[in-house]
Amino acid sequence: MSKYEPLWIYVQENDQDSYELTYDDIYRILGFEIDHSFLTCKKELLTYGYVVKKISLKNKTVTICKKD
Repeated sequence: MSKYEPLWIYVQENDQDSYELTYDDIYRILGFEIDHSFLTCKKELLTYGYVVKKISLKNKTVTICKKD
């Protein structure tokens, strides 16, 4: 089980076409801040039918969309 699995489950269960989650939103879901391992683990989201489209360091957001 990935440490990011609670985030992937959150995205899948809320079933929106896209999400723009702030780092604070993600912290509330996971209970910890995302770190460099997020870049490797984000591919796991494909299993749940979504992809990470954009990570904005400036705005501190992550954009997640349903897989085409």
